[in-house]
Amino acid sequence: MTHARTHLRTTTASAVLATLLAGAALGLAPAAQAVDSSVRFVDIPGDGGVTLAANVVTPRGAGDAQRLPLVVLPTSWALPQAEYLAQAQKLADSGYVVLSYNVRGFWQSGGEIETAGPPDVADASKVIDWALANTPADPDRIGMAGVSYGAGISLLASGFDKRIKAVAALSGWADLVGSIYSGRTQHAQAAALLSGSGELLGRPSAELRQIFQDFLGSNLAKEQDIVEWGKKRSAATYLDRINANGAAIMLANAWGDSIFPPNTYAGFYEKLTGPKRLEFRPGDHATGELTGLLGLPNDTWNDARRWLDRYVKGERNGIDQERPVQLKSRTADGYEGYPSWSAVPSAQRRVDLGETRQIAANSDSGANAGTVLLTGALDQFLKIPPLVSVPLLSRERAAVWQTDRYGTAQRLRGTVRLHTTVTSDKSSGTAVAYLYDVDALGVGKLITNAPVTFHDRTPGTPFAVDLDLFSTAYDVPAGHRLALVVDTVDPLYIEHNPDGAHLTFSSPKADPSYLSVPVRD
Repeated sequence: MTHARTHLRTTTASAVLATLLAGAALGLAPAAQAVDSSVRFVDIPGDGGVTLAANVVTPRGAGDAQRLPLVVLPTSWALPQAEYLAQAQKLADSGYVVLSYNVRGFWQSGGEIETAGPPDVADASKVIDWALANTPADPDRIGMAGVSYGAGISLLASGFDKRIKAVAALSGWADLVGSIYSGRTQHAQAAALLSGSGELLGRPSAELRQIFQDFLGSNLAKEQDIVEWGKKRSAATYLDRINANGAAIMLANAWGDSIFPPNTYAGFYEKLTGPKRLEFRPGDHATGELTGLLGLPNDTWNDARRWLDRYVKGERNGIDQERPVQLKSRTADGYEGYPSWSAVPSAQRRVDLGETRQIAANSDSGANAGTVLLTGALDQFLKIPPLVSVPLLSRERAAVWQTDRYGTAQRLRGTVRLHTTVTSDKSSGTAVAYLYDVDALGVGKLITNAPVTFHDRTPGTPFAVDLDLFSTAYDVPAGHRLALVVDTVDPLYIEHNPDGAHLTFSSPKADPSYLSVPVRD
């Protein structure tokens, strides 16, 4: 009988990481120092009468007769309203009224956690209503911004409130299902972290508890219910409304975001029709914004403020004249500008996967994608991605294909795609694909990865698999080679391989297997 394994350590890890996040917000952030602004703490009536704890930062000396641009900042998941004080004061000192509020279900705000559901979207509009009635905010100059959960709520709100002129959505999601259930595979550590921190620092609704229970328990009978729940909380579902309202949308994320991988932002960005900007940098979830939350210099927040200045204040600061897609490679300094996401790679180089490989499932080969929140941060700050010795990988547990050594550096930019034919001797299974940069000693540095899961397949019958690995920007040095490794177990994901299962990867003449590698000449 098919069963799921989590290989987690995630329950403990989630509680620890949640505590660290809360500690960072409460104890490590420097006390906000008022320069030209004043701070007051208020309670705001949200949707359905729920009280939302908030703070308002206003330029000193601002009076009701002087209408000022407004920025609304919903808090991140499990973090308190003090999260944005450093950035709020920077915004206020440049002339904004800034209102940051605890989303419902967390800390001093009332209600239960709705996970960016309709009540959260309605709360955003209620907060704007209150700001217009109780501060010198200008109804014609309103923006929203936020990190993670705050980004998701801000992006959703732009589809339901025409007053919002601009959004800076930092480390958020456009497709919740595609983020934590990509390849029909539960991203176990990400979901456990959200569940654990929600229980520790908030008040989950009965619906949310059931969703997490069914999701982490691999309850396939509830799969469609989970998908529909996620779609309701995804900006991609409301793309037409967002485009019709015309808010200027800035999306920023990290290449290694282990909660909201960059792919869904990239696809969503291409479909936006209004003013838009896309930024990807090295890092993990919200690490690209972290120093800015601590009041230190930060590229992401600098660009977010410039974006709001242009489309909320109306300043001609030149950001709309820059190339709208800005990428920073994980292995090189500086930014690269592109006219669109589709223009990022200049070529797709095909790597043929001609030889058949068969592997045994359920055992870890040693190829892994790391740990939620930590792996991308190590890559960002120390240039240490997950490592593996490719020659020492068990060929019984991992299928391995390698290119020849490259004579010149290969600038990977975009989304690597795997096409192959899979045969299983069971009806269900999970495979995880990894792409490595392999040096002369056989040491592989992880470039990207992605999981894929199948159910209800006829045992022994081949079927095609097309898998997009998580988008990235990485330079492979001359003299190195690429290695594609596929195994069946990774601590980040729940796997669905029955005991004794085997997976075979083949390349029929009528439908050859290959890896499509996006490169920049």
